[in-house]
Amino acid sequence: MAKPMLEYSKTVLKKVSFDVKLFCKELKKALQLLLPEEVEELRLWLHKFITDKPELQNSLTYLKV
Repeated sequence: MAKPMLEYSKTVLKKVSFDVKLFCKELKKALQLLLPEEVEELRLWLHKFITDKPELQNSLTYLKV
């Protein structure tokens, strides 16, 4: 089943990944809007996405609730 909000959030995060503050801001927004199962999918995607972006590693703290 398509999850438009999850896909939209991924797209936005990809586009703002050049700026750490903006990335964290958009990640917080996404976490508020997504359903719990979508948050888990976003968490998995985020781990893969930031493997080659050490400056974004701190954003993982927003996933720990």
